[in-house]
Amino acid sequence: MNPELPFWLVPATFAVAALHSPVIPVTIAWLLSLGLARLEPRGRAGLLPGLVLTALAAVVASAPFARVELVPLGVALAIALLIRDADELLHVECALKLAWVLGSALALSWAGLELLTLATGTHRVAEQWAVLQLGLDASFLWSTALPLSLLAGLVLLGGAPFHFWVGDVFQGVRPWIAPLVVAALQVAGASWLMHRLAGIESFPEGARLARSLLVVASLTASVAAAATLPVQRRPERRAGTLASLQGGLALAMLAGGRLDQAWLAAWAGHLVLACTGAATLVHFLPVTTDRPAQGAPLFRRHPVAGLLGALGLASLAGFPGTPGMVLWLDAARALLQRSHVMAAFALGAAWLVAVWVVLTQLREAFGLPTSGAPAHAVPRPARLAMTVTGVVILALAIVTWGRG
Repeated sequence: MNPELPFWLVPATFAVAALHSPVIPVTIAWLLSLGLARLEPRGRAGLLPGLVLTALAAVVASAPFARVELVPLGVALAIALLIRDADELLHVECALKLAWVLGSALALSWAGLELLTLATGTHRVAEQWAVLQLGLDASFLWSTALPLSLLAGLVLLGGAPFHFWVGDVFQGVRPWIAPLVVAALQVAGASWLMHRLAGIESFPEGARLARSLLVVASLTASVAAAATLPVQRRPERRAGTLASLQGGLALAMLAGGRLDQAWLAAWAGHLVLACTGAATLVHFLPVTTDRPAQGAPLFRRHPVAGLLGALGLASLAGFPGTPGMVLWLDAARALLQRSHVMAAFALGAAWLVAVWVVLTQLREAFGLPTSGAPAHAVPRPARLAMTVTGVVILALAIVTWGRG
């Protein structure tokens, strides 16, 4: 190492690399997930679940991946990971919901793809837009097929009205599985939409239809999240709604024509890190009640680990100073540059509600002042996961805002 280089250059270079590639954040999240799996009873977290978890991590790390034919395989892996243990009833329930919702969406999108192939005579996306631009086919065929072909991506991103599956996974699935499942499926959805919309600018009518659909989807995701977050009582559901809003950010970037590979890579890395911290944290937070109560044992015994874990939740909400806020600002800027004022206004309203909900959750976590520490300690792997994700998010925030 050159002694003339400043000592902070190596960690700074590491943080900058994490901003531009999801590989480093995904690797951290994957290692932390394997550490959390040690809390499972013997036989529950074996070699096979670890291999499937590794495959899901590879999906996130390769964002955006070009071969969208692998999207159904990723969905099947997520469902198989959840349904493998019949004794885990909540896992089985989530797996059945995913199979029903995502399976139906993939089937309808497959029908839309076949209709586009029928109308154009080719399965290549760029060639389809060139053929449709000739105006040889009736508009009703492609105008029906195009929205159907995008449906799988919209459902996988988890924006409302399809946000329920994200909340179900956060609430019903173990914290060492849920983050990578959610992140892999959302990355698959974004990759699907990017692939299907590649080069659509050469077909202006189709571009207008797709943009209108994306604006409505972004607007719906923001309005639904802003309406449901304040009335949710369980922290797992709140974290799931905040994660679904990350899908809404990707929809806003697509609607504004600003979603590129660099932004998607940064979004995917942030998503998996923040979800790992949030999914671990929410299992130690109290359920909202009508009366003030004592704080959570986590914040009474290990306040530093609790606050670092809360950074994941705060970054999902776009809390000021977090790297997640940069993603929120990018999405709002993309909408405003295309004059989608209502969608941008709804996004701003959802951001205000999300920040307020995170502050409320932290206030409830600390609770009423009490004397003495609680009897039950928080497991060390959980504290480690929250601490590491919080430190990495804090480092990313310093590098992001330090670069201006």
